[in-house]
This record gives sequence, C-alpha cells and structure tokens, in this order.
Amino acid sequence: MPKYKTASEALQIIKSGDKVFVQGSAATPQHLIKYLALRAGELRDVAITSISTLGEMPIANPEFKESFYFNSLFVSSNIRRAVNEGQGDYIPVFLSEIPRLFEKKILKIDVALVHVSPPDKHGYCSLGVSVDVTRSAIKNAGYVIAQVNPRMPRTLGDGLIHVDEINVMVEVDEALPEVFYKDKIRPCEIAIGKNCASLIEDGSTIQAGIGVIPDAVFQELHGHKDLGIHTEMFSDGVVDLVEKGIINNKFKKKHRRKIVATFALGSNKLYKMVDDNPQFAFLEADYVNDMSVIRNNPKVVAINSAIEMDLTGQVCAENIGPYQYSGVGGQMDFMRGAALSEDGKPIIAMASVTKNGESKIVPFLKHGSAVVTTRAHVHYVVTEYGIAYLYGKNLKDRAREMIKIAHPKYREWLEMEARKGILTGV
Repeated sequence: MPKYKTASEALQIIKSGDKVFVQGSAATPQHLIKYLALRAGELRDVAITSISTLGEMPIANPEFKESFYFNSLFVSSNIRRAVNEGQGDYIPVFLSEIPRLFEKKILKIDVALVHVSPPDKHGYCSLGVSVDVTRSAIKNAGYVIAQVNPRMPRTLGDGLIHVDEINVMVEVDEALPEVFYKDKIRPCEIAIGKNCASLIEDGSTIQAGIGVIPDAVFQELHGHKDLGIHTEMFSDGVVDLVEKGIINNKFKKKHRRKIVATFALGSNKLYKMVDDNPQFAFLEADYVNDMSVIRNNPKVVAINSAIEMDLTGQVCAENIGPYQYSGVGGQMDFMRGAALSEDGKPIIAMASVTKNGESKIVPFLKHGSAVVTTRAHVHYVVTEYGIAYLYGKNLKDRAREMIKIAHPKYREWLEMEARKGILTGV
C-alpha cells in the first residue's frame, strides 16, 4: 500500500535533471504542480513532458527557466509562451504513438504526476477523465505520485489503476476545471455545424473532438438517430444527445453500445455523466487512435480543424508560421481511419477567416508552417460558406472548390493568386 503524504513531502523525490510526466486535460494535477513550483530554487533542468494540460502552470513562469524545461508532446495555451521563447520545445508525434515512446524508453520518465479518484474496496483508483497516454506513462515511470481527489469521476475502461502501482498518494478535494464551449458558439459556427451535419448520416460513428465547432456540430444533430462515438476526446456536445438516445452506439462494430474516448473535458454535468457509467469506455490512445480500429466502425465521420489551408488542400493545424501553437494530436489517425471506413467521411471544418479577419484559405501556407494532414488525405472541407469536396479532384479543380468556400472578400484575390500558378492557362 502506498503512503499518504503532503505534496511537499511527496515531491521531495524529484531531483535536478529528472524527467517528469504530468497528466493532462481536466485531470492536470494542479495541487502537485503548485507545490513543485515552490521547489524551483532547489531544482535545475527538470524536463516536463505532457500532452494538453489545463489551468495555471506556475512552473512555466519565466523566472523558473533554469529549473523547469518543457519537452512537450502538445503545446497548450498555458505553456505556449515557454515553448516559443526557449523555455521548452515541441516533439512532433501522433498521439497514438506516444505510448511507444515511453515503452521503448525514447522518452524516459523518472516520475509521473497523476490525478486519480479514491481507491475502491478492491484498491483500484481511476484515472478519471484523462486516460489517453497516462496509463502508459505510469507503467513506464520509475516513481508515481498520485493526487487523490473525491471529485475525480471514476471512469471505466483502461484507466483503473491499483494502489500497488502508486508510490505516494496526496489527498486533495478540488473541483475539476470546467470549460463551456457552447457559450462561445457564434452564427459562423452555427453555419459550419449545419454544413457538417448535412454530411452525417444516421448510424454514423463520429469523432469530433472538443471546442466550439464540435459542439456546434452536435447541436445540429438532434434530428438524427442511432449515432455512435469513437473519438480521441469529447465535451458537453454529446450530453443532450446521449440523454435523448440519439447517441446510442447501436451500429458500431467495435464497442457496440459504448462511447469510446481517451479523455473528456467540459462541465460538471459531463463529469457526473461519465462517473461510474458503463456507457463510457475510456481507453488508451494507442488503441482508440489506431486507424485499423477506427476503420472497423461503419460510416466514420471524422471532424477536425485547421489553422490554415492552401488551395490544394494541405492542412496546417499545429503552428502559425514558426510559432508553435498546438500539436499533431490525433488528426491524421482519424482522417485516415475515416477514409478507410465503409462510407466514411474525413472532414476539415474551420471558419473562413481568423479572429483578425485574415483568410484561412491561402494560396500558400505561411513560411515555417507544418503540414499535419496532406492534401492526399483530405476529402471534405467545410466553412460557413459551404462544402468543398476535394477527393479525386486535380489541383485546378481543388483550387476552384476551395475558393468557393472562402470568405467572399478574399475570393477574387485567391483566384488572382491561383492564376499565377495552379490555374495558369485557365
């Protein structure tokens, strides 16, 4: 049995030069991170590895740059400054392959900081709303410190961990962070949601992630029936559809009658819904995001976003020029898995312009931008102005399709630029 200690006592095990894994999403262990920051004066060159984390990240403060370095698998907003100003770096990798990095010791983990539910009568805790790559991190870590929280939902699936796998436990009683994407839905996202919904057939299996556009899509599916979910992540958009029986996973071939995900992020209502609920299976990312698993479900509709796309269909979804904004994640896993699924539809959905009014559809991607999804993998592109179908089309036809769904004020410019290259001679 692990010992219960205070955070200060538990974190004494971490020494300079250690490689530390931090669980992410709504399960980011805020209490442990806060107390780790208090040790900054004693530590040097502690490498922090994580996927998307949420909430305050005091160890990313500039004054701690000699103490903590982020070797990150995804760049979330709370470490974006650190990574782009030399206090960290980014590892490009598919989410499905991260467990392999741990297992092969390509990424060594000395200490794992995780967030779990209290142990049940059999001694099992749950990783709650963030199983993703955390299960693998625990298995391959030299030492595990668990923040134990009665407010962490006890989810079912791969996230059950016996107390014998935990070295030290730290008791907390803290609410999980909540995110309300529905409140941010604008007319633009409503139009995108309607366009995406028009492509989704009854009986489809959906991957739509979290964010404003996915919730806008789910908002438009109340007239559908017999939908399934197999996704990397989900948020409150699914709640009403589950309660109404519209999402029932009836026609899935893998995990029939269950919603499958690696993590969830949303409101307290969502966290209560997944608590001890056999309708939900929280499984490891190397399985959920395996395209050979994804393709086995019928009519897989994968809805993913982009920062920028060029006229041929190349997708930049992780950086703005050289500025690292997020990460590869699972986009390619699901885009390809959906394409290989029987009657599947891989979709890139985005607003036609940025918050600053710049076109997201461009003749060429910005200098320094990385392609996450190649143009050969792109089938459907959706904006508030319509749907472009690129699959099987040549470069000239693709450019015409993309220009049609661009913001009207940029269409003439895009056509002029295209005529200098793709549309030469037309």
